[in-house]
Amino acid sequence: MELYWDEIPIHVIDFEGGPQCGIVEFGVVTLRGYSIESVATRICRPKTAISRREQAVHGIGTSEAVSEQPFKDEWERFAKLRETGPVSAHFASAENSMIKSVFPYPRKSPSWVDKNRSVAKWGPWLDTGVLYRDKSDKTNSLNLEELILRYGLQTDLEDLGRAYCPVGRQGYHCALFDALASALLLCNYCRELCDERLTLLQLVARSQGNSVKRQKVEQRELF
Repeated sequence: MELYWDEIPIHVIDFEGGPQCGIVEFGVVTLRGYSIESVATRICRPKTAISRREQAVHGIGTSEAVSEQPFKDEWERFAKLRETGPVSAHFASAENSMIKSVFPYPRKSPSWVDKNRSVAKWGPWLDTGVLYRDKSDKTNSLNLEELILRYGLQTDLEDLGRAYCPVGRQGYHCALFDALASALLLCNYCRELCDERLTLLQLVARSQGNSVKRQKVEQRELF
């Protein structure tokens, strides 16, 4: 029997950082259906000094982050997330690359698209960027802020930001705030943009970037 998307935890992830300094902030929102079960976030020590260009994006400076523990100390947290449910992000290839740069593989975990298989991969990722790309005109922007505004979710996001985000980290390009935005978009997609209750397999398939990969997921070949 197929799992529905809302029957297990989904962990929505966002990272801030760059190729040189690495992950300097993470945000995780764990959803079960339309409810937030938990959140987690913190600033992480950079691998190298944070450039002015990177700081201009996410607002975290080297002096603020250098006394924090590095992201590599979060192995147990993220390995456990992968074991307990699928992971999700907005255009997930970026998050997948960033986490693999620190932890190339998680522990062997359920594939979540085939109950008889376990895999040592961070995927299958759910991807709100791809989900909304297929629902949008090609001329429409798919960045988080514009999607949130387009679907009338800004007030809800600001309320969640005040409830869950640290003071000073309640805006776009703050990891937990962006994870909350992606979580809202995922819920909105499943509630408002679909005509049926989706199985997890359907949601994973729709999160793939092309029809070939979607077909492989549907046939349980990708993982």
